[in-house]
Amino acid sequence: MGVPEDLLAAAKQCLSERGYARTTVRDIVAVSGSNLAAINYHFRSKDALLTQAMIEVTGEAVAEVLKAFPDDAKEWFEAFWAELIESFRANPTVWRANVETLAQAPHLPEVRARLAEGQALAQRELAQRLPRQDEAGAQVLLTLFIGLLVRWQIDPDNAPTAHDLAAGIRSVAEAAAG
Repeated sequence: MGVPEDLLAAAKQCLSERGYARTTVRDIVAVSGSNLAAINYHFRSKDALLTQAMIEVTGEAVAEVLKAFPDDAKEWFEAFWAELIESFRANPTVWRANVETLAQAPHLPEVRARLAEGQALAQRELAQRLPRQDEAGAQVLLTLFIGLLVRWQIDPDNAPTAHDLAAGIRSVAEAAAG
């Protein structure tokens, strides 16, 4: 691996161990074996490096969730949420760091822009997997995904299950249909 890859690997490790807000450039340098100047040279800033690391780690976790997306149009909805919730359980440090990174977005325009790009990509990928490749439906799923992620970080014992989400969305859809 080269210096940028070492820095990214170190940033991923630091995000997992310390979270976004508590990771310092010195932490990243200590783990990577690099020097302080390398972060600015290769990534422009600590925030840009941490954001890139977060996007990659989240992308990997979401790719695993989407691999399990069932082909059966009748079963996909609840299965999607079940797989996502299992990822929250299996990878808690990834998802906790994700929420911490989201919290930085209002304060750091570069982070906000990169996260917006990541969300747009996630929405397109979700739309491709929906039974009718529905962009509006994907937008709703992404919004629910982020909300569920936050709920899981705050109170996982009382966050909705996959069945709860599926039943609740059906109920809301029926009520909206009149």
